[in-house]
Amino acid sequence: MDTFLQQMVNGLTLGSVYAVVALGYTMVYGIIQLINFAHGEVVMIGAMVAYTVIVAVAGADTGLPPLAIVGLGLIVAIPACMAVGYTLERVAYRPLRSAPRLAPLITAIGLSIVLQHLALIIWSRNPLPYPQLVASVPYYITSTPNGATITNIQIAIIGGSLAMMAGLLALVYRTKLGIAMRATAQN
Repeated sequence: MDTFLQQMVNGLTLGSVYAVVALGYTMVYGIIQLINFAHGEVVMIGAMVAYTVIVAVAGADTGLPPLAIVGLGLIVAIPACMAVGYTLERVAYRPLRSAPRLAPLITAIGLSIVLQHLALIIWSRNPLPYPQLVASVPYYITSTPNGATITNIQIAIIGGSLAMMAGLLALVYRTKLGIAMRATAQN
């Protein structure tokens, strides 16, 4: 039973990350009817930019607390993802708006390959583990000695994912921008 509960916690944590990525896919497809195969690569570039910033700041011994270092990584990674997404839209997708449906699809696959290889050139193909800035504190779900646990990091991932999903839901259903996005998706 402990193994089952542990796998449930692990699955919920990983599923939370996948759900946030899937929201991006859904929004793009719902509005412009394009399956953006480069979406995952844009997420990867954001993770790698955050990694680069976190490693550089943590290695420079700036005296910043760990959460501030992670926050700085996010503050740099989010605009980087926005810039990559904006550039892809302006350079690759916008010129193909009136093209047959297959052209943007092939372009998206090509951009996916280009972004993967660009990341290989910049960051190498070796695994790059994030530094452990925040101590992982396990909380026992079961009372057995080696029972199922959930860590503070897993709680933060699940909570952050839920907060992002709730924020996006509020944006889509409670703002003028959301009304415009839904109208575009229905038209």
